[in-house]
Amino acid sequence: MKRNVEYGNQIIRTIEDDEEVENFSEDSDDDLDDDKKFQPGAKKNKETAFDNAFEFVNSVEEYNKNTWNDLHKYVRRKPSTKTDDKIKKIRDQSLNGESELGNESDSEEESDGSLSSEDLQHDTIKKKTRKRKAKSVSEAEDVDISTYDETMNFYQMNLSRPLMKAITQMKFIHPTPIQAATIPVALLGRDIYGCAATGTGKTAAYMLPTLERLLFRPKNDMATTRVLVLVPTRELGTQVYQVTRQLCQFTNIQIGLAVGGLDLKAQESVLRRNPDIVVATPGRLIDHLQSTPSFSLASIEILILDEADRMLDEHFAEQMKEIIKQCSYTRQTMLFSATMTEEIRDLVNISLKNPARIFVDSNKNVAFNLRQEFVRIRTNNETDREAILAALVCRTFRDHCMIFVQTKKQAHRIHILLGLLGVKIAELHGNLTQPQRLDALQRFKDEVVDVIVATDVAARGLDIIGVKTVINFVMPMTLEHYIHRVGRTARAGRGGVSVSLAGESERKIVKQIVKNAKHPVKSRVIAVNILEKYKTKLESLEPKMQQILKEELEERLVSRTENKLNRAQKLLKGEGEPSRPWFQSAKERKLEKEKLRKNTKKLPSKGQKRKMEEGDDNEKVKISNLAKMQVRHAKRNAKHKKLNTYEESNNKKGKIKNKQNLTDAFCNTSKSNAKKFRHKANVHKNKFKK
Repeated sequence: MKRNVEYGNQIIRTIEDDEEVENFSEDSDDDLDDDKKFQPGAKKNKETAFDNAFEFVNSVEEYNKNTWNDLHKYVRRKPSTKTDDKIKKIRDQSLNGESELGNESDSEEESDGSLSSEDLQHDTIKKKTRKRKAKSVSEAEDVDISTYDETMNFYQMNLSRPLMKAITQMKFIHPTPIQAATIPVALLGRDIYGCAATGTGKTAAYMLPTLERLLFRPKNDMATTRVLVLVPTRELGTQVYQVTRQLCQFTNIQIGLAVGGLDLKAQESVLRRNPDIVVATPGRLIDHLQSTPSFSLASIEILILDEADRMLDEHFAEQMKEIIKQCSYTRQTMLFSATMTEEIRDLVNISLKNPARIFVDSNKNVAFNLRQEFVRIRTNNETDREAILAALVCRTFRDHCMIFVQTKKQAHRIHILLGLLGVKIAELHGNLTQPQRLDALQRFKDEVVDVIVATDVAARGLDIIGVKTVINFVMPMTLEHYIHRVGRTARAGRGGVSVSLAGESERKIVKQIVKNAKHPVKSRVIAVNILEKYKTKLESLEPKMQQILKEELEERLVSRTENKLNRAQKLLKGEGEPSRPWFQSAKERKLEKEKLRKNTKKLPSKGQKRKMEEGDDNEKVKISNLAKMQVRHAKRNAKHKKLNTYEESNNKKGKIKNKQNLTDAFCNTSKSNAKKFRHKANVHKNKFKK
C-alpha cells in the first residue's frame, strides 16, 4: 500500500519495496580499513553543520590559549628565527620563476599543498608477525605490582575542597591507575618508588598529595621552600610548572621555576621570596644555590625526582649527589619514571627509607592503541632516508606530526629541506635559545606549524595534545628510548601511529620491538617511482639549502664577533659581570668525566656471556653480599651521629674507659660524677672572667 506524506507544500512519497536508493552519505574514517586510513590522500577541509557566520572564538590560537602560561615573566628576549624567512624568500623566488617559465600547474600544486595523481598512489603495507614464546617463571621479571582499588574516585581520596575544585575545572573524571595507587600512599608521608607508562598522569599523581600536605602548613609563618621537584629537561620543567599552577589555582600556594635558558634576574627574585614549591633542573638549581644567598634546601620536606632514569645520566650524577646532600635528611622522597634501570634501583636502596614500590606498569611495551610501522632501508640505499621522509610527510602524514632525529645538525637540515618543499615545520633542539624552543613548541600546539623535528630533548614527559604521528628518522639505541619517543602519541587512551626508518644496522632493535609488540607490526613499502621523484626534488633543492646554511654561518660568525667585542668593551669599562661560582672546579669536572669513561662497561660477546653464565655461583653470591654490605655502609654514613653528653677522657695508661650506660650517666649523684658535668661549664665561665 502506497502512502504519500504532505510536508508543507511538497508531497514526499514513500520508498517502494525493492527500490534502489542513491547513497548520499560520505565514507567516514571509522568505516575504512586500518590500512586505508594511513594512505596518501587529499587534505579534507573540515566542514561544520553550523552557519558559516557563526564562530565560537576568533582563532585557533585563542581557543588553545593557556591562561596559566606566565612564562613571559621569565623570558627577557623575544624569540627570533631567520631560517623560516630565508626559506620563504627562496620559495617565493622559485615559484615566481616557474610561473614566468610557464610551469603554472606545478607552482599551484606546491603553493596550495595539493597532491598530484602520482603522489596519491597507495603504499604497500604488510603485516610482520613473530611467534611469541610464553615467559617461564625464571624469565619473568621480579617486580612488585601494587594493588589499588580500581573503583576509587577522587572524592574518596580525602582531598581538600580547593584541590577538588581544581580537578573539576581541569576535567579530571576518574583517576588513572598510577594516581589511584600513589595518592593514598603519598598522603601517609611514605617514600615512593613508582613506575608507570608515559602519558598516564604521573605529574598529578605526585603533585596532588604534595599540595594537600602544603594546605596544612603553619599559618602566619615565614615563607619557606618545602617542596623541590627535579626534572631532566627545561621543557618538562615548564610543563610541570604550568600543571602545578593549574592544580593550586584556588589556593595561596606559591610556585617558582628555575630552569636554564630563562632570565636569571627574574628567577632570583622569585627564589628570594622562598616559594612553597620549586620546579628546577639540576644545573640551574646548583647555580642558584651558589649565587643566591637567601635560597637554600635545608627546609625541604618533600623531594620529587621526575624521569629519574634520565636524571642519573653521566651529566647529572655528581649534580644529583650535591643536591641530595644539601636537602634535609628527614624528608619524604618520591621517585618516578617511565622506565626503571639498575642505576635507579641502586639509588633507591641508598636514598629512600623503606619505600613503597608502586609498579603499575614496568613500561616494557608501547601503548595498546599505537599502530607501529617500519620502513626497511637496504644497505646500498642509506642515502634514501631523506627522500623516504619527504614522501611520508608530504603525502601521508601531513599534520600533527613529530620527527625524531639523532643530532642537532640533522634536525636543522630536515627543517630546511621540508620547508623548501612547502611543509609548515619547526625545529626543537639544544642549539636554540630557550625562548626559541618554547616558541616552537607553542606554535606546534597552536597548529601554526604542522610538523616539528626534534632531538631526544622532546622525547621525555612532554604532553602535547593532538600528536597523531611520530616518525623516527633514525632508530634510537635502546628499546627504552624508542618507548619514550613513540610515547608522544597515543596518550591517555587516544590513538596514534609511529613510523620508523630502519636500516640493516638497526635490525636488532627492530626484532626486539616486533617480539615485544602486542599487536601485529606493519611494514610499509613506498613505490620506486615515488622515491625517485622525491630524490630528484631533493637534489634540485640541495644548492638552495647550501645557500641558506652559508648565510646562517656568516651571520653566526658576525654575531659571535660582535658579542666578543661588546664583552671586551664592558671589561675595559669595568662593567663586566663577575663569573658565577660552581660546586666543581674545571679540574674536578675533567676528572669526573674520565672516571665515568673508565667505568662504562663494554657489552660482552656471546662467548663471554656463555662463560659468565657457566661461572661459579659462589662468585655471584660474593658479589651480591658485597653490594649489600656497601648499601648498609652508605645508609649508616648517611645517618646523623649520636651526641654524647660529655667527652670521654683517656686514663693514665692510655686506654679508653668503657662507655657508661644511661643509668651511670644521669642517675649517679656522686661528687665525682657531678664534677664531670660541671667541668666544661666552669672552663667556659673562666674564659670570660679573664
